[in-house]
Amino acid sequence: MTTYFPESTRNDLDVLVVGYGPVGASLAALLGRYGVRALVIDKMADILLAPRAIALDNEALRILQMAGLTDQSFARIGIQEVNLHCPYLGRFGHINTQGTVDGHPKLVTFYQPDLERALRQQVTTFPNIQVCGELELMDLQQTSEAVTARVRDSSGGEHLIRARYLVGADGASSRVRSLIGQEFQGQTYAEDWLIVDASRRENRAIDHVEFICDPKRPTPHMPAPGGRERWEFMLQPGETREHMEQTETLATLLAPWVQPEDLTIERHAVYRFHARCCDRFQNGRVFLAGDAAHITPPFVGQGLVAGLRDAANLAWKLAWVSQGKATPAILDSYDQERRPHARQMIDLAKMMGRFVMPRSTGSALAIHGFMRLVNLIPPARTYFEELKVKPANRFKRGLFCPGRSRSRIARGGQLAQDLVRTDNQILLSDDLLGDRLTLVGIGIDPQPLLNASLRQSWEAAGGQLLHLGLRGQPRQGTTAFAEIIGNGLVAGAPKGWLAVVRPDRVVMHDGPPAQASALVTASLRMLQY
Repeated sequence: MTTYFPESTRNDLDVLVVGYGPVGASLAALLGRYGVRALVIDKMADILLAPRAIALDNEALRILQMAGLTDQSFARIGIQEVNLHCPYLGRFGHINTQGTVDGHPKLVTFYQPDLERALRQQVTTFPNIQVCGELELMDLQQTSEAVTARVRDSSGGEHLIRARYLVGADGASSRVRSLIGQEFQGQTYAEDWLIVDASRRENRAIDHVEFICDPKRPTPHMPAPGGRERWEFMLQPGETREHMEQTETLATLLAPWVQPEDLTIERHAVYRFHARCCDRFQNGRVFLAGDAAHITPPFVGQGLVAGLRDAANLAWKLAWVSQGKATPAILDSYDQERRPHARQMIDLAKMMGRFVMPRSTGSALAIHGFMRLVNLIPPARTYFEELKVKPANRFKRGLFCPGRSRSRIARGGQLAQDLVRTDNQILLSDDLLGDRLTLVGIGIDPQPLLNASLRQSWEAAGGQLLHLGLRGQPRQGTTAFAEIIGNGLVAGAPKGWLAVVRPDRVVMHDGPPAQASALVTASLRMLQY
């Protein structure tokens, strides 16, 4: 990250991103792919190495795929199961995380510095994205046309940066959130935890995630890439940060798993877990993303995942407005779509916290015993084991046509991803969708269904056409074509079906071929093009 601040970047920007953690870097990579002129600033000069996020689900991996990362971009471990243990009743809960969803593992652990390096490397490939470290935001002012930010460099000098839009991805203590009057309100769900990462655990670390739900000391425990293993210990009343971070305390806490002579502590820190959400993710031309907008306890591994969802949802909308492909009104849909789901995930994490952190032996026996009884009922057991308790990332309001067609494609939800075959290779279908709006024909070529004038309007709005043929169906015409290999894309749609898909893979509209012109026209109207 450069600390050089070229004058040319200060007044010719579409977007200023404040914060260069994983959410800010993902946003920058997506803006880079969409061709947006953006500057990213951060008060730090380099990546933080303190223990932080460790888990990603299939949705997060799909967003990272959109940002340009591959399976080889950073190391990860596929987690096949999550177990919940009670010291009095044994295992009372099990979550099946085997297999894949939309072409990605259901759950992986990772090493956050590796992910951040991969994202930052991806950002460097875009000449339209500039990054400057050691710049701290001091103040911001909005007009009807732009946002002007006052920043301070490491030598104390102050500068003004003008951009059409500003995104605060500056973490839980967000300066941007404070400046736009969106400080977290009400009570939080604060708990202090000691996070310990041990290294040199090759062939000795566990191969799954376990939650030891002991009222005396709740302890999540999991492996991580690079021969690492993590434990999280809840602090009890009266325990201090200084005491918990002492070498002797660490050795005592880890004694059930690691002998002192085998112990190599890589990182440790005491964090306070919160459950908070802003009342609004937007104020005029300023937006909040990631922990700046919402803080999720880590018990369902959704903290960073929620921030990546923010980045995917917001980036393309900023791009389309900045490039004149849509009117600024579409930006209101960011808060409409993202805030309700972020709140749902916080509520889920709080519920999981009640399982993990029973306050007494009596509450542990009651809660964990109830869960063991529930698991005796097959439908209820499946509901929990297959993570159906997790709120679906499907919007109730936003930038899509409400209602349902006679297909099982969910408007306001993401189009499934599956393997497809082109003339030269087998790849995931998102890689064909690329960075544009797409009219997808499943088992039918959409091009002959639109007249030339409507196709021209669609292309001017950043749209493209894609024919996904059924297995064994030959190419017809000149439309971009791929053969569907799996069942994920066809399971929800009748033969010969159309879907209008946003760059974040959300379905704007869908319907039969006879409605092709109406689908495209309605989608253009939503963009107010």
